[in-house]
Order: sequence, then structure tokens, then C-alpha cells
Amino acid sequence: MKDNETLAVYADNVEKYASMVESEKPGKTLKSFLNEVAEGGTILDLGCGPGNSSAHMLAMGFDVVATDASPEMVQIAKETHGVEANIATFDDLEDVNRFDGIWANFSLLHAPKSAFPNYLSAIYKALKPNGVFHIGMKLGTGEKRDALGRFYAYYSIEELELLLNKCGLVPFSRLEGEEEGLDGTIAPWVTILSSKAK
Repeated sequence: MKDNETLAVYADNVEKYASMVESEKPGKTLKSFLNEVAEGGTILDLGCGPGNSSAHMLAMGFDVVATDASPEMVQIAKETHGVEANIATFDDLEDVNRFDGIWANFSLLHAPKSAFPNYLSAIYKALKPNGVFHIGMKLGTGEKRDALGRFYAYYSIEELELLLNKCGLVPFSRLEGEEEGLDGTIAPWVTILSSKAK
């Protein structure tokens, strides 16, 4: 399932978005995630965007599979960071017990609420036992488009943790904050680390 209006916004703003998320060093949330993943393990960057996080993972010795629904994001990931990203949607995740970690950093917030539990179940299946899952989401309620036309689904922390627990992913750490997005508005967010129950 993909939202063409959301993809069109990213296609038109790919360089601006890439410059917003670019950093020479991995950020706090990425470092926290990588500290929990088995050394040299295989990581899925689910919704890799311009590939900046994948590049940091690769530099630290991890085996990275990077995917994004936006052809423009995949192209810039390859050209800018040398990340061998592939075009794929959340629906394409069919792996079983493959990944030591899955990094979904502010990507699943574009998934409709009706499909979200199925995506979490697919993530659970794709993780190895004791695998680690990172999710970053904007906080709020309901579903709506932002000023640029991107589709968003909003959750509370309690909702997210309940949904994670329901599919066997056990939250063990979280970080909250707020930040200005591509649309120029400041929005609250949360990142949650969870592990696959044995």
C-alpha cells in the first residue's frame, strides 16, 4: 500500500529533506538502537529515505538492507551514500527470522491505521529471536494530511506500546521530543525500542 500524494511530495522535496536529516555522526536514537543489535548483525532500514542512517550502520560494520517506497529517495541513497537501497513498500516485507534489527525511523507514520497492526506483525516475523525494533512516530490522534499533502497517522505513546505488545514486541526504552518538520511546523514525537519476545 502506498500513498501517491505523499510520494509526490518527497519526490519534489528530496534534496531539501535529505539536507534536513543529514549528519556526520549517528544521532542519539540510532546509537541507542545499534547498541542493542548483535555486533555485525543484519539490519533492515525500513523506509530508509536518503540513506543517511544506513550509511552510518554500514560504517559501523552492520549488514544493511535498505528499502523505501520513493524512487527518488532510493536514488539519492545510492548516489550520495553508496547505499544499495531498493524500492519497496511496507507490504513487501515477507522475510522470516532474517533480521537482528529493524529500523523504522519516522516511516511507518505514513501507514494507515487500518494496516498498521499487519505491518507490525510482519516486522515481528522478520526479526530473529531477541531481535530489536526501533520505531519513530509523531504523537497525536487520528489521521490527516499535513500542509504539504503528506498522509500521517498519529498515535499516543500508550497506543503504540499496546500495539507493539499485542504482536509480541516488548518495549524497553523510549525517547520523546519535538522538532520542526519538512512542512515547517513543530511536532511532538516519540521513538520506542522493543525486542522480539522469545
